[in-house]
Amino acid sequence: MRDWANPGVASRVVVSRSARPEYGPLAEPVAAPELSGRCATTVAQAALRDLFVAWQLDGQRSGTPEWNPLGDLIPPGARVVLKPNWVLHHNQSGAGLDCLVTHASVIEAVLEYVALTRPSEVVIGDAPLQSCDFQALLGQCGIESLAQRFGDRGLNLRIVDFRRTVLHGRRLGHARSENCRELADYVLFDLAKESLLEPISADARKFRVTVYNPDLLHRTHAAGRHQYLIAREVIEADVVINLPKLKCHKKTCITGALKNLVGINGNKEFLPHHRKGGAGGGGDCYPGNSWLKRRAEDLLDAANRLPPGAFQRLLGQSAELAARGARILGADANLEGSWHGNDTIWRTCLDLHRALLYGRPDGTLDSAPRRLVITIADAIVAGEGEGPLESTPAPAGFLSGALNPAAAEWVHARLMGFDPERIPLVREAFAAFSYPLATFRPADIRVRMGGAELGADEILPLDGRVFRPPSGWAGHCELGRSPSAAVGARGRA
Repeated sequence: MRDWANPGVASRVVVSRSARPEYGPLAEPVAAPELSGRCATTVAQAALRDLFVAWQLDGQRSGTPEWNPLGDLIPPGARVVLKPNWVLHHNQSGAGLDCLVTHASVIEAVLEYVALTRPSEVVIGDAPLQSCDFQALLGQCGIESLAQRFGDRGLNLRIVDFRRTVLHGRRLGHARSENCRELADYVLFDLAKESLLEPISADARKFRVTVYNPDLLHRTHAAGRHQYLIAREVIEADVVINLPKLKCHKKTCITGALKNLVGINGNKEFLPHHRKGGAGGGGDCYPGNSWLKRRAEDLLDAANRLPPGAFQRLLGQSAELAARGARILGADANLEGSWHGNDTIWRTCLDLHRALLYGRPDGTLDSAPRRLVITIADAIVAGEGEGPLESTPAPAGFLSGALNPAAAEWVHARLMGFDPERIPLVREAFAAFSYPLATFRPADIRVRMGGAELGADEILPLDGRVFRPPSGWAGHCELGRSPSAAVGARGRA
């Protein structure tokens, strides 16, 4: 398995079913002689162990105290980064954190196996939404106590907030802290004309992130200039373990192996999310060309150019009123590029993956991948509906593993009941461009699940359970035929 760039290896995806679609202790511990406690005691720990067995990692020693599955992928002394999804400290749907962020029990299970490889350093980090209360999130998820337990065992472990800007509140007008980390803690990349955003950069002044100053975004993205500011810990890592929470996403349809890496970037004004205006007016923020939505966008631009305070808050409220008026007149509620016509965000996401895979610490790109990226997706309790911030629980009951994010996401889409060909983020990850993400076709993907090996297009939702898509994607992302519970059930261990 050490030849991880080989297409025959990279095109493999493994799926393991959990004992039940929830987190917590097992009714009966499972023998695991390789672990410090000699048994797997949680649902996540047992599912991860099954995943590594099915992946055939260090297969000759499987079941023995010497089994070290990640030792096939992580050499002793490596610097390892774990990148969970820590988007926000509360679920705006009210449905709790289990379907919103990567569960701490999954992170802990992965750390147990990372520790067996004897790394020199482990960093767990993310750049959540600017309004996320990072300490509250760590406390609610039990991450601080987890870090203490592994530190007491001698693991060199750090928890890092990759953000440079933090909003102290939830709305425009609230105070912000800027430059929370030094620029020296990041590596600046400019993909220039190689960026996937370049073909839509003729009018780059339309690039937007909803609650950020558009002038700052134009400094980082224009024709021939496409910059990203990536946490140095990530670029100096030997191995990155991508730990997404599999969810629906209003802008990209799904967030998993591909969208999760947005959180390696330090400032959101390096991340075009959509283009200002409706599809009828040269943008991709929303369908049509609503004049009230245009006014709302203008008001948001004016607000985002101001420092925090009462006037910024007033302009933000005025934008909300204009958007509400548009809804009264029949428009949808979307003013953030949250629909199937968004042709911007997928380009940003794939650019970030290219910088991660090929990036050197001096900000240039190598001709070959520089580091291994392992994806282990948490879908024991997944998220459906209006994610990423208003997810509702989808009891999917599985973990997935892959060495290629494009292959992983293709399989994720099908397990959710979505057609990856209809989702630009997934489909375009297989396109031919410089610094490619996949050197194989979707037809080459092989999936090991429940003791069987299947082609990617044989994969359907487990037990026939289809995810509810975001409203802006409904009717535009689903598989073309009804899922079959019988086929999906072949994945049950």
